[in-house]
Amino acid sequence: MPIAHEFDYVKPASLDEAIAVLAEHGEGARVLAGGTDVVALLRNGAIAPEVVVDVKGIEGLADIQSAGDRLFIGPLVTFSDLIESELIRKRFPLFYEMAVKVASKGIRNRATIVGNICSAVPSCDAGPVLLVYEARVLILGPGGERTVHIDEWFTGPKKTDLQSGELVVGLEMSSSVQVCGGSYVKLGRYRGEDLAQVSVAVLVSSDYEYHVAFGAVGPTPVRARKLEAAIKGDKPTDEMLEVARKFIVRETSPITDIRATVEYRVHMLEVMLERGIRAAVARLNGGGPEYGTRHI
Repeated sequence: MPIAHEFDYVKPASLDEAIAVLAEHGEGARVLAGGTDVVALLRNGAIAPEVVVDVKGIEGLADIQSAGDRLFIGPLVTFSDLIESELIRKRFPLFYEMAVKVASKGIRNRATIVGNICSAVPSCDAGPVLLVYEARVLILGPGGERTVHIDEWFTGPKKTDLQSGELVVGLEMSSSVQVCGGSYVKLGRYRGEDLAQVSVAVLVSSDYEYHVAFGAVGPTPVRARKLEAAIKGDKPTDEMLEVARKFIVRETSPITDIRATVEYRVHMLEVMLERGIRAAVARLNGGGPEYGTRHI
């Protein structure tokens, strides 16, 4: 389908230039990075911007860097970049496990993790993983720099805390000084290129402190803090997992839609949560399936 709407196209060479264009056009500007969502929206007429700001020419935005226990992911880092990064595979393998389950290889080659959370669909793959890693979104705008914790980033379906004229310039997070195990479990209607009907991310430390987050079970991805508190310090026994399952209905608000019913989502979430916790703990202890393995 051709793009029928006319717009200006700008490819800035620096962040300062990009911010100036975004500030000038405000709500009339759209950022182009991977383009997997923006181009589709342009083609079907869902958006009609005055100007498209292509940031792919700005150096340094595709970096994956680590210093100490700090990880930085630039806004042009694609899901394929995460898969191919030795740093990610060794120190932050949960990103690898999530990335290999995103859409198709062609999409992964272009789609960026920052673009994924800027689109902010409730089923976005990156959301639950960034929530359990307690990521921070780094933003640059006309007023300077600011940081938004991932807990406060998603404000509704397809809505974020990003303001007019601003640009996400990276993601930052710290890995625990303790050994961690993790898992990302995603349910789609079929294998291959599909959005999540339900997703679960789990991160567990050596003292059995759990971070758990869900996707596609509410208006936004959600961190399950009450569930985490209820199972803190416990190994995944049958009794512990039964307690965890009871908190699903307290932490989520799934709906029936074209992709799945409420009842199916809740049932599968119970299955996926158990498998995710067991896999994360097994990996913590040096066993379990290899990262990237399907759990369901």
